[in-house]
Order: sequence, then C-alpha cells, then structure tokens
Amino acid sequence: MGHDDGLATLELAFPGPERDRGVAAILSGRKTALTGLLEIYEHAEAAVPVAGQRFAVLDSDGRPAVTIELVDVRVVPMKEIDDDFARAEGRGYSGVAEWRAAHEEFFRSEGVSEYLRRTPVIDGDTLVVAQRFRVVEPDDASGR
Repeated sequence: MGHDDGLATLELAFPGPERDRGVAAILSGRKTALTGLLEIYEHAEAAVPVAGQRFAVLDSDGRPAVTIELVDVRVVPMKEIDDDFARAEGRGYSGVAEWRAAHEEFFRSEGVSEYLRRTPVIDGDTLVVAQRFRVVEPDDASGR
C-alpha cells in the first residue's frame, strides 16, 4: 500500500541486463529520455502517454524501482531524433547514429517481433514516441 497505488507501470526493454542498466541510468540521473515504438502502443491498444503522466518504473523482478513524470512527449519519425535527445537516453550514445542503430536493433528484436506477431519495418520514417521525464522524489510523489 502507499502512494504508488494505481500508478501506471513502465517496463524498459525486457527483464535482465538491459532493463537493469536502464533503471540504474534513471536512478543515477544519466537517463532523462526514453523512446517507444508507436506500433507497440497501437498493438497494445494503449494510449500514447502525455506530459504530466507518472509511472512506476519496474525492475527486472517486476518491483517499482523509481517513479518518473513525463515532461515532454512527441510522436516523431526516427529521422527527427537529434543528438541531444540521443544523449538524454543515458546509454552512453555519442550521438544519434549510435542511438538509431541500437533502437533499430531492439525494435527488430525477437522479443518485439514475438509481441507484435511480425517484424516491424524500421526506417527513418518509423514513428516513435519520444519521451523526456524527470524523477519524482519519494517525498513529492504524493503530490503535496
């Protein structure tokens, strides 16, 4: 019980090392942005998130690790992501080329393809949900 009751949850990548690195990057303050494939939201019949929404980010054991609040959400073609956003992803990308290679690989991965029941076409025109967020400190998570 507590202030997280009913808070929407967010899962980075798939459980395991990739998710653990993402959660650690959020906790350290290195990661302030994340990207989702629009097609995944559509397949899940989930609404695209909006600025102001809060999420409990889950660790690989499915436990809430940190609460974030979205500050900016844009649906854009992959080719419109810039170096600044790529670096804000907190994965050590030097710029957008590395970001794009990593995201193309993930969006075409077996896990994503299994979920979508097809391998998505990923190119510069592929729509992604580019989200910037801030960490909500526990004392301000109740909205007081």
